Amino acid sequence: MIRRHGLAADKRLGQHFLLDPGILGRIALAAGPLSEATVLEVGPGPGGLTRALLAAGAARVVAVERDPRCLVALAELAAAAAGRLLLVEADARTFSIEGLAPPGALVIVANLPYNIGTELLLGWLRKADAIARMVLLFQKEVALRLVAAPGSAEYGRLSVLAQLVCRVERLFDLAPGAFSPPPKVTSSLVRLVPRPDRPPAELLARVERLTAAAFGRRRKMLRQSLKPLWPEPEPVLAGLGIPGSARAEDLTPETFRRLALLLPAGGDQPSPEPVRNCWTNSERKG
Repeated sequence: MIRRHGLAADKRLGQHFLLDPGILGRIALAAGPLSEATVLEVGPGPGGLTRALLAAGAARVVAVERDPRCLVALAELAAAAAGRLLLVEADARTFSIEGLAPPGALVIVANLPYNIGTELLLGWLRKADAIARMVLLFQKEVALRLVAAPGSAEYGRLSVLAQLVCRVERLFDLAPGAFSPPPKVTSSLVRLVPRPDRPPAELLARVERLTAAAFGRRRKMLRQSLKPLWPEPEPVLAGLGIPGSARAEDLTPETFRRLALLLPAGGDQPSPEPVRNCWTNSERKG
């Protein structure tokens, strides 16, 4: 199919195709039972993972792709899938997941583009009520941040938000040679399952504001970094037993939740720390 449709990987789209049937089967297996599931796949490319999901028995796969070349090629697979594959030409960053499946039932499985992977994940965390589970390929450095513990070098805003909303597991790594063409970095498969006790949307928005301030000045003590949110942070911190000399990386996700409960809704928005990207434009994959 790649030869027939001229699907050479497009560097402008950061395409790195994953074609090994054994690896693709492991990814589909990690997504859990799919016989009654609607699965969202982002960036199917020539359809290697799409085929694995269909072979694993997915009731329906919704594949969101922005490369018209791939959509033409995937039309063959859609015809053979007898209504189980829906192709959507769209940018995943603006694609709405609402209504694809009953609330809490959508399964997201994707080999994510490195350059927008964290952006997509943050959007899905805000819509966790729609999602049953996510099985996603990230750059390894991003995966390490997702599972990082407080006090570690990798721990940051992304760690807090992901772990408050989901149970997060790093499942296995993939060497560059697993992809065509190979990127210059290792990838990791991560499974995220929304927690029953995850923060509601309004509280999660407060946690986002709080972590933006705290990690935006991560080398500063919290009594300084939180001043955009509270003129005098120390009494607020003391009320939760947090010393003013603590830094953002010292606080657990649950402590951030408790602190966010004391933060008024809305209010001044601190300049957010960008959730750090470890990639370059040349090291993206789709």
